[in-house]
Amino acid sequence: MDITHTSKKSRGVFSLSEEGRVVGIMTYQCMDEECFIIDHTEVDDEYNGKGYGTALILYAIDYARENQKKIIPLCPFVKSYFKKHPQVLDVAYV
Repeated sequence: MDITHTSKKSRGVFSLSEEGRVVGIMTYQCMDEECFIIDHTEVDDEYNGKGYGTALILYAIDYARENQKKIIPLCPFVKSYFKKHPQVLDVAYV
């Protein structure tokens, strides 16, 4: 499993690859220099239930912490993760 991050202007994507094939993505848009909105997470059906979506969330959380940014979890999957894991709320925009 390999996760990469690309961004252009005010949008970005975290891509998860398995054996050279992209099997999951998480997209975001920047609100400002301090905050970004995660608006979509998607993992190919054949990889559901294997923790790939969680891996993308954790990567985004690490990115936010390393860059002193906050996350607005618009994506239902990410919003649910934040509710279940209060230890990551330090990166939540409130």
